[in-house]
Amino acid sequence: MLQALDEEAAGRWCRAACVALSESRARLDDLNVFPVPDGDTGTNLVLTAQAALAALDAAGEAPAESPWILLARGAVLGARGNSGTILAQLFRGLADQLAGAPPADGPTFALAMQKAAETAYAAVADPEEGTFLTVARGGARAAVEAVDEGRTGLADVVRATADGARAALESTPDQLDVLRDAGVVDAGGAGLCLVLDALVTTVTGVEPARPPLVRRPARAARARDDAPHQPPAGPGSEVQYLLVDADEEAVARLHERLAALGDSLVVVGVDTPGGRAWNVHVHVADVGAAIEAGIEAGRPYRISVTPLAPVRQPAPVPGTRAVVAVVDGEGLAGLFTREGVRVVAGGPDGVSEDDVLAEIIACTAADVVVLPNDPDLTALASRAAARAREEGRDAAVVPTRSPVQGLAAIAVADPARRFGDDVIAMAEAAAATRWAEVTVADQEALTSAGRCRPGDALGSAEGDVVVVGPDLTAVARELLDRLLGAGGELATLVIGADRDLGDAVCAHLAALHPTVEVARYDGGPAGSLLLVGVE
Repeated sequence: MLQALDEEAAGRWCRAACVALSESRARLDDLNVFPVPDGDTGTNLVLTAQAALAALDAAGEAPAESPWILLARGAVLGARGNSGTILAQLFRGLADQLAGAPPADGPTFALAMQKAAETAYAAVADPEEGTFLTVARGGARAAVEAVDEGRTGLADVVRATADGARAALESTPDQLDVLRDAGVVDAGGAGLCLVLDALVTTVTGVEPARPPLVRRPARAARARDDAPHQPPAGPGSEVQYLLVDADEEAVARLHERLAALGDSLVVVGVDTPGGRAWNVHVHVADVGAAIEAGIEAGRPYRISVTPLAPVRQPAPVPGTRAVVAVVDGEGLAGLFTREGVRVVAGGPDGVSEDDVLAEIIACTAADVVVLPNDPDLTALASRAAARAREEGRDAAVVPTRSPVQGLAAIAVADPARRFGDDVIAMAEAAAATRWAEVTVADQEALTSAGRCRPGDALGSAEGDVVVVGPDLTAVARELLDRLLGAGGELATLVIGADRDLGDAVCAHLAALHPTVEVARYDGGPAGSLLLVGVE
C-alpha cells in the first residue's frame, strides 16, 4: 500500500485508468445522452486517457519533465469530445499542484483534487450540475472532508474521493431531467468514477467493489420537442481544434465569441516545449464562424468537425449530380451513404458491370461520378460508365484505388462547379491521398518486406507490403510513421472489427504526430483491420 503518490505511481494510475475505461467503453457510450446523445463518451474518454499515457511512454524511462506534466500535456493535446476535454483539464489541474513537488500524502492529494475540480469548472463556459463536473466536485469535497475528520492517510483519502464521486454520480439523474427520463447516470461522470477507482487500486492494491454500470427503468418523459436519445434542437456540429500562437487576451476573446455562437464550450490550455497550446471544444450551428474565430485568435490545427445528428441527404433528382461508389462492407456502405453517395455493395469478386450500370441509371441524375475504390474494379467501372453515356448520362470514373481515396474525393465534390472541373478536382484529391492497409496473413509467403507467416500482421502502402510483424499494433504504428514521414496534415482511419486497434493508433498519432488532424470511422471492410489515408 502506497503512503504517498509519487510520479512513478502517477503513470501506473493512468495505465490502470486506460484499462478500466477501455473495458467499460461500450457501457459508457450506451449511457451517453447529455449534452447530446451521440454515444461516444466512453470512446472519447479512452482516447484522451490513452493520449496522456502515450505522451508519458514516448518520453522514455527517465523523462526530463515531471510525469504529471507529460500526462497533462498528452491529455490536453489528445483530448476528444466534451468529457475528454474536461478529463484533460482535471489532469492539468492535478499537474499544476503535484508536478515537481514531493510525493503527495493524503492532505496534499485532497487539496490537489479540490483545485483540479475548481479549474475544471472554470474551463467550462456554462457549467451545468448533474454532469462530469458535479462528480469531480463530489469526489474533491469528500477528500477534503476525510482530511478534516482526521482520516489523513493516502489510502483513506483516495477511497473517500472515489466513494464521494460515486455518490455524486448516483445523484446526477435528480439534477438533469434528460438523465432521469432516459434512466441513466451521467456518462462522463461514470467514466471519472472508473478513473478514481483505478487510483484506489493503484494506491491500495485492491479494486473497489462496485455495481455494474447499467440503465435503470426510465420514467415517462414529459411531453417536449426532444425525446431522450434524440439530438436536441440547437447546434448541429461538434467543432474541436488545437490552438497555438495565441496570447491569453486573444483566447479570452475567443472564449467570448464561441460562447455566443454555441454551447458545450470547453477551452483547456497547457504548456508545451513550443509554447502555450489550447484545446478548444464547442457545439455550434455555424462551423465556419467557430473556425474563423480560432484563426483570428491564433493558429488552429487538427481541426475536427463532427455532426451531432445524422445529416439527411436529399435524394437525387433529374438534372442534378450524383456520386456512385463501390464499397465492401456494411460499415463503409453506411459511411458513404451518410455523405449522400449511392452505394453498390461488394468487392471485386461480388460486383458486376451490370450492378454499377444499374445504380448509375437508378440515381436519375444527368451527371454521375463513379468511384471504384479498388484498383481491380477500375476497368469494370469504366465499362459501366461508357454504357451509361450511351444512354444519355454524363458518367465519369475517378480511379480511386481505396475507400479512403473515395472519401477524399467526395470531400471536395462541389455541384456548383462545371461537371468536368468537379471530376478533375475529385481526381486530384484522390491522387493526393496516400493510402495504406493493415491485414493479417493467411499463409506463409515472401513479401517485399520479407517473409510472413500465417497470423502475421501485414502493413501495405499503395498496394505493396512494407511492414511485417507478429504484433498487430506495432505494425500499424510503424506503417503510420512511414506514411507521415513524407508529411501530411490529415489522416483518415477506417477501423475494422478491432476497435482497440483503432484506439491504439489514434493515441499514437496524438502523441507522436500531434499536428496531424485525425478523422476516425468504424466499420471497415471484411478482411481489413485498418484502412489509412494521408493527405
